[in-house]
Amino acid sequence: MPIFRNQNGKLNKLSTISISKEKELQSLIENNLGEALGMHFLATEYTTTFGGRIDTLAVDYTGAPVIIEYKRNKNDNVINQGLSYLRWLQAQKVEFFEMLVIKSLGSEVANQITIDWKNPRVVCIAESYSKFDIDTVEVIPMRIELFKYRYYEDGIFSLEPLSVSEQKAKSSNSTKTDKPSIDTTIEDLLGKASQNIREIFEELREKIFELDENITEKATSLYVAYRVTKNFAEIHIGKNQLKIHMRPIEYNDPENKVEKIPEGYNWTMDRRVYLKSHQELDYIFQLIEQSYKDVL
Repeated sequence: MPIFRNQNGKLNKLSTISISKEKELQSLIENNLGEALGMHFLATEYTTTFGGRIDTLAVDYTGAPVIIEYKRNKNDNVINQGLSYLRWLQAQKVEFFEMLVIKSLGSEVANQITIDWKNPRVVCIAESYSKFDIDTVEVIPMRIELFKYRYYEDGIFSLEPLSVSEQKAKSSNSTKTDKPSIDTTIEDLLGKASQNIREIFEELREKIFELDENITEKATSLYVAYRVTKNFAEIHIGKNQLKIHMRPIEYNDPENKVEKIPEGYNWTMDRRVYLKSHQELDYIFQLIEQSYKDVL
């Protein structure tokens, strides 16, 4: 997708720039993992017990372990490489990864993270992908994500999701007729909600998906998360209300419904709003839309 600069009403297309050194892309992503992908950095060039080296090891803000591999030329087979590392990671003891998180982030931050071993991620980052790459991701029932980057003149960098795996597509379109899963489902979280709150949630959910075809949905043990490159809404479902955590930005909120969560709670999504009635739905949704625009 071309990027333009508006100069006195005239659009001039920015030229793309090749990243000269292989390590430059990796360092740029690693130094900006929180802002770019909503993750905590753990390690670079991490050596596995079978001799391979994981480009970047991370944990996302929902607690999922993440392996990031960078495709630097057309012949790199980063998808199979990432899957190999993922199999190695899943074979390790839980304590191994938990200790790595503590060592890298400190016990205070680590205590706020519940490691989600059911949903590890392989993230591939490249300037372009072949049709074979995309077809492979679509048929493998694992959480593999392709991101496409562009580097432009004047230091402008873009990173956008290109495709979703079959597993993610299923979770994003789950219905009551889906086969039972051992993971937490939206129906599990809705179990304690009143009929009114269930209806409000479904209506809000539909509005969120209308924002962008790239939005994905994930149910955790605490909330339902909505993300593009990173989370922009986390909906906690209660009996008589929805508590929604959003991005840490300044909101256009004339009714002053947005609260800032105290810093002691260490929430990355540290803005909070409550939704209790259908009458509030449109107003709350436009706040969520502001949070969504912050991750574009």
